[in-house]
Amino acid sequence: MNLRVGIVGATGYTGYELLQIIHRHPHAQLTWATSESSAGQKICDLYPGPYDTRLIRLADAPLSQADVVFVCLPHGAAMDAVAAARDAGCRVIDLSADYRLPTTELYQRWYGHAHSQPQLLAEAVYGLCEINRDAIRRAGLVANPGCYPTTVNLGLWPLARVGVLGPQVIVDAKSGVSGAGRKPRLGSLFVEVNENLSPYSIGYTHRHIAEMELILGPHVPQLALTFSPHLLPVNRGILSTIYIEVNADLSSREVHQIYTQAYSNEPMIQLLPPGQVATLRHTVHSNRLAIGLTPLPYPGRWIVTVSEDNLLKGASGQAVQNMNLMFDLPEVSGLI
Repeated sequence: MNLRVGIVGATGYTGYELLQIIHRHPHAQLTWATSESSAGQKICDLYPGPYDTRLIRLADAPLSQADVVFVCLPHGAAMDAVAAARDAGCRVIDLSADYRLPTTELYQRWYGHAHSQPQLLAEAVYGLCEINRDAIRRAGLVANPGCYPTTVNLGLWPLARVGVLGPQVIVDAKSGVSGAGRKPRLGSLFVEVNENLSPYSIGYTHRHIAEMELILGPHVPQLALTFSPHLLPVNRGILSTIYIEVNADLSSREVHQIYTQAYSNEPMIQLLPPGQVATLRHTVHSNRLAIGLTPLPYPGRWIVTVSEDNLLKGASGQAVQNMNLMFDLPEVSGLI
């Protein structure tokens, strides 16, 4: 199989990362790529490198000539592009937040504006591969998860699914500056970020909380999630340090076994040996997610460390993992 791929919004960090993966993918070829602000230019004019794909506007994109379309636009801007691709008969993977939440009310509550394509929310599948693999295979529209929720949800899923994750969850997460996107902003300038570490959107305000509650909430009664993200002065990578309580009398060996049973056959998850903690170097420039488990000297208390590359497992790599599932390709194709 040689999949025909279209990329909407190829000039952001996630779009360009995706373009690079598709170029080395053994079963896919790039058919077209769009950019509203750089239409007419080649991608190598914007990112020095070997890729000479000429960018076009979305209105000029031959949607029907793609088997799968990746939409790499900001939330709000993506929803109509997704609808156009679906109307053209393409299967779609949306890297924005526009189809991650199941109802228009939930979307409006967290994103502050109405959803223009509510009829598509019902068909969207949340693209967390290790949890929703079977549904992703059948999906016409996959909502690629956010970067932070991927670390938190996969870091806690083994405990949540067997009903032993306590309701109090505290997440101290740190992300590289590429998570802020390529558009220049004061808060992501070098002088602002370098030699600094700053929290942002703390309290119950960060929009990614909704995705964590979506996955963990049904399995954790009265889930009380504290999420504190920070901007880390590195290019890429996320490290989430998660403080939890296990509401069962389990030994360290038993907790580790719960994770082993959940992830022993997962090609993209690295469960670290007891005593090791996850670091950025475990995962940066890969589609892996690393998990470390550290017991505290108090009954049931644990620290879970989780790392990923925010542009790969947290975005474009996971999107390709979803594509591989959707088209019955080896799940790791193009990713290792």
